[in-house]
Amino acid sequence: MVALSGTGTDTAGTDLAAGKPTSESSHTDVYPSSNVTDGNQGSYWESANNTFPQWVQVDLGSARSASRVVLQLPAGWGARTQTLTLGGSTDGTTFTTLKSSAAHTFDPSTRNTVTLTFPAATQRYFRVTITAKSGWPAGQVSEFQIWTS
Repeated sequence: MVALSGTGTDTAGTDLAAGKPTSESSHTDVYPSSNVTDGNQGSYWESANNTFPQWVQVDLGSARSASRVVLQLPAGWGARTQTLTLGGSTDGTTFTTLKSSAAHTFDPSTRNTVTLTFPAATQRYFRVTITAKSGWPAGQVSEFQIWTS
């Protein structure tokens, strides 16, 4: 038997985006970007219809290191595919590509969750740009989580 003491760490990481300010290229009706960091998978951001590209971003307030972004749509929605690019910026103006453009399927069997992994990057702003989407003619994201590990 060995006695242990000290402070543990959460091996799942920390969602840096929770409650942080957001911005967007556009939004429709009552679906603003602030919904993507509210912790509620049932609320969502929706861009203007029939116009791509569209984007939504999170401002962490200061540059932080992250290596994983989790995007969600409402869990009860049917499957749909969005073509996504993930960018990062330290100044909110010049963005570098963290994850190249690719089609990602949001499937209700996985709670409509897509995980984007990338080499750890220290950025203040994280932006997902949507260039195409099946199922509805607008970009949509309900949760935009940014993880430290």
